[in-house]
Amino acid sequence: MKSLKPRLLTAAIGIPCIVLVIFLSELWHPTLTIVVTAVTAIMVGEYLYAKGLMKPLPLSVTCIAAAVAMTALSRTAFIFAALFVFLSAAFLVLILLHKRINYADLCYAVLGTLLISFGMSAVIIACDNAISLTFCFFLVFMVPWMADTGGFFVGAGLGKHKLCPDISPKKTVEGAIGGILFCMITAVGLGLVFQLWIIPNASVNFFSLVIIGALDAVFSIIGDLSFSLIKRHFGVKDYGTVFPGHGGFLDRCDSIIFTAPIVVILGQFMPLLSVG
Repeated sequence: MKSLKPRLLTAAIGIPCIVLVIFLSELWHPTLTIVVTAVTAIMVGEYLYAKGLMKPLPLSVTCIAAAVAMTALSRTAFIFAALFVFLSAAFLVLILLHKRINYADLCYAVLGTLLISFGMSAVIIACDNAISLTFCFFLVFMVPWMADTGGFFVGAGLGKHKLCPDISPKKTVEGAIGGILFCMITAVGLGLVFQLWIIPNASVNFFSLVIIGALDAVFSIIGDLSFSLIKRHFGVKDYGTVFPGHGGFLDRCDSIIFTAPIVVILGQFMPLLSVG
């Protein structure tokens, strides 16, 4: 439990910041787009830094600018144009700097930029489509984070069987099961809180929330292990140092990249929240 203290410190600072973002977003919806876009740009920068690709400025600037454009324009008809410009610019950089940047570097940079931008854009799309921005925001962030929290505490107390020791030695099968249970309970609990006290006239689809809780737990582990594998490959402990005990924005939001799209997809077929 040595890492518990910095985790609690991060939570003490981070939770008020999240509440402030939600409050401002409810007053003016573009606030969420601005904040998520800024965080996405930082995450792409952290991702490039892990492989030492911040120095070729034409490549790093292209990727970070593309992350901003694709995330900010994710709800508009200009997203296709942003994607086209990014890919064209990336290969132009490869042509001009082929003596400094190889194709493997380009693929790493482009794939990471697309993946991070795609996943974080889903946060904006999910919240913009939701009846309650606050409900959707909590659903997108709180549920997958509870997979990490549940896995941490259950794994620390009961973990005996390693889940994937070569990539993440601390993860256990028991912790993963605990994360799934924590996710499902959190999703249902969140629905109950909103239906009973915050939006009494709302009808919550608890079946959808249970499915989201289960899927989020699984895909949050996939996201965490995927980005942990990249860190291990390059010998990097964390992508950043912004959050004590958690690393950088990418360390904290790697699961969101894989789970936010789940909320968007399920929301299209199974409305999570309805009024009237």
